[in-house]
Amino acid sequence: MTDSQPPRSVPAAANAAATEAWRTHVGSKIVRFQDLAHCGEEIWIEHEGQLYRLRKTRQGKLILTK
Repeated sequence: MTDSQPPRSVPAAANAAATEAWRTHVGSKIVRFQDLAHCGEEIWIEHEGQLYRLRKTRQGKLILTK
């Protein structure tokens, strides 16, 4: 993989914005939601003492709420 290409785990059909975002953030870690949520549709994230909920909708979108 070169710095100008997204990782192979990103589907070829990924939209241009996602591909551009990857190029902008080369070196950042990419984690699939399925790997975080394992057997569910939501995860809870603690950040600086605040609790956030990241959930996947029926339409496949992600929603982050505080």
